[in-house]
Amino acid sequence: MELRRDVFQAIADPNRREIIDLLVKQTMNLNALAGHFDISRPAVSKHIKILTECGLVVVNQNGRERYCSVDAKKLEEVDQWLSNYRKFWNHKLDALGDFLDRQNDLDLK
Repeated sequence: MELRRDVFQAIADPNRREIIDLLVKQTMNLNALAGHFDISRPAVSKHIKILTECGLVVVNQNGRERYCSVDAKKLEEVDQWLSNYRKFWNHKLDALGDFLDRQNDLDLK
């Protein structure tokens, strides 16, 4: 049975989130990328494989080197999912602000 990866699985791991953060800033080869972590190069390669399977990272071969870059379009899926929660919390925080303003007005009278 083939395992389908999605963007949520990819960002669930803190190492993969850090890989994404690094690659957003610049394209890196696997050795340079692995140098930023206290895990083995094969472990970094496994994380890259997962990120590639879900479409967040693109790996291009240039001679013997493999260069990784981010394709952030897949993060739009996360942004869309979060937008409902963003709306919910903005509404709740606005209501709390209104309540506190009314309480402050009552205290001043």
